[in-house]
Amino acid sequence: MRAHEAGILHADGYGAAPQWLPTPQDVNELLPQLWPANVERNTDGVLAVSGLPVTDIARDFGTAAYVLDEDDFRSRARAFRDDFTAPFDAVAGADVYYAGKAFLCSAVARWVMDEGLNLDTCSGGELAVAQRVGFPGERIALHGNNKSVAELRQALSYGVGRIVVDSFAEIDRVAEVAAELGVVAPVMVRVTVGVEAHTHEFIATAHEDQKFGFSLAGGQARAAIDAIVAKGDRLRLLGLHSHIGSQIFDVSGFEIAARRLVALHTEVADVHGIAMPEMDLGGGYGIAYTSEHSPLTPGELGTQMAALVDRELKELRDGHPDAPLPRISIEPGRAIAGPSAFTLYEIGTVKDVEVAHDAIRSYVSVDGGMSDNVRTALYGADYSCTLAGRTSTAGPRLVRVVGRHCESGDIVVMDEYLPADIVPGDLIAVPGTGAYCRSLSNQYNHTPRPPVIAVRDGVARVIVRRETIDDLLALDVDEPAPLQEVR
Repeated sequence: MRAHEAGILHADGYGAAPQWLPTPQDVNELLPQLWPANVERNTDGVLAVSGLPVTDIARDFGTAAYVLDEDDFRSRARAFRDDFTAPFDAVAGADVYYAGKAFLCSAVARWVMDEGLNLDTCSGGELAVAQRVGFPGERIALHGNNKSVAELRQALSYGVGRIVVDSFAEIDRVAEVAAELGVVAPVMVRVTVGVEAHTHEFIATAHEDQKFGFSLAGGQARAAIDAIVAKGDRLRLLGLHSHIGSQIFDVSGFEIAARRLVALHTEVADVHGIAMPEMDLGGGYGIAYTSEHSPLTPGELGTQMAALVDRELKELRDGHPDAPLPRISIEPGRAIAGPSAFTLYEIGTVKDVEVAHDAIRSYVSVDGGMSDNVRTALYGADYSCTLAGRTSTAGPRLVRVVGRHCESGDIVVMDEYLPADIVPGDLIAVPGTGAYCRSLSNQYNHTPRPPVIAVRDGVARVIVRRETIDDLLALDVDEPAPLQEVR
């Protein structure tokens, strides 16, 4: 029996599963926390979304494809709107801004609007999606560390509710565009609070050595506020904003961030006599990508966040008893979109490679990869997967799921157990791909990007179509044919 079939762990690490990945008793079992609410195996053992078999989706729309459970997305949005915000009613209230960077298209923008959430955008393109569906401007925020004049003009012309400023140059830029349009721009100051969430370096955003925000410790945040107040004829100071990272599973970092923001908020009230009406604590709430992750529910997050904010606001209440407390806002994008979708692939090859001391690495190649999910290559993200087109009675086999691209780092799932009898033509599904997969997708090796298929009540429809070769070639500008050499 081969090492991977026996589950043998080698001292050198080859063929060994990570400690958090146990050998499954039933390799066909679905862990509910990884999947959209309406995903299950049907009586034939085929993965189904709201009763629609993925074999039908593969037949009708092809693979690779992102499959999005619309009801699941909407229910998660409602849970943040209701369960998260309810505990804040006793404080100063709360608003939820869906972070469009996680995943945004016209249909999703409509869902967010329908479910009563606000929308956080970070480019003119994302704002254009919101404009296309008539998303109310006052419910939109514009983020970004290098907004162009055109983007600022677009935002202020549309009447966005907040612009989160990120540099001194941008403060001047916003004021100039506001003067040009004859409006007063509502701005928040992004503050780097010096709290580093326990996450990957590339997605931890509140430590000092990074591109976002004004440093609190270095005094830039206070200087930015002073500069905004000095331009009070064109800029209206709404409040402070911070974002401490991504894929966060506890609220301790938010407590420190809130404490530092409240202290600065109080200082502004003391010095300038301004009671800023808003305070944004960002997002970054984690989701379950694998069995090692245990995220809090929106209700649990709301209860804990409201309690810590209430504690930190005590200083402000004591020093300014007549001043209104700032309304809190958060930006969960991943926590809504991420668990609501999975990516459906077809296996092309299964290859066993003897890597050391008779240890075997099984490579399962699929018809997608880093063009539709670059997160594993970008910062070592972990994913799970399951056999989707059937069930199997074979034992578990430790595999590495890889893509079709000419890149050794083209890995979709680093380690997972699949049935030992998987073969080319089998379908597999990777959960948790609703956030930052389509958004970060690319055309590496001139590979057309997959479609996004929304499923509701057992009916599938395309909300983002599959790219074609014609799409890939459409932006090419042909050079004139070279002149033939005259002999």
